[in-house]
Amino acid sequence: MNIGKNIKIVREQKKLLQKEVAAVAGMLPSNYSKIEKGEREPSIEALEKISRLFGMTIDELIHLEGKVPSDVRVEDKTIAEKLRLIEQLEEEDRQALYRIIDTMLTKSKFKDFFQKNMLD
Repeated sequence: MNIGKNIKIVREQKKLLQKEVAAVAGMLPSNYSKIEKGEREPSIEALEKISRLFGMTIDELIHLEGKVPSDVRVEDKTIAEKLRLIEQLEEEDRQALYRIIDTMLTKSKFKDFFQKNMLD
């Protein structure tokens, strides 16, 4: 991966001059030129400004070939494991558990509604 090469490709597609991008990135044109040549790496701040100028995310600019990483999903493993275990229950037990959860959620929503609308 050569970020400078990707920046140059997009800059040329957008028909921008090096000095225009350098100004937006807050750097000297000579330093910007070194980035495009691969002689220097851009700072995170400069990369953020350049990607914003191009109307892209930093990921899109880094992974220009279309290989943008998918969203990272962080899950609470204890809750996810409990949900998997619930799915393994027999149908009757699973439905009973869902009814209990629905009742508790309805009770909570009613309590919130009552507090917002009746106590004002």
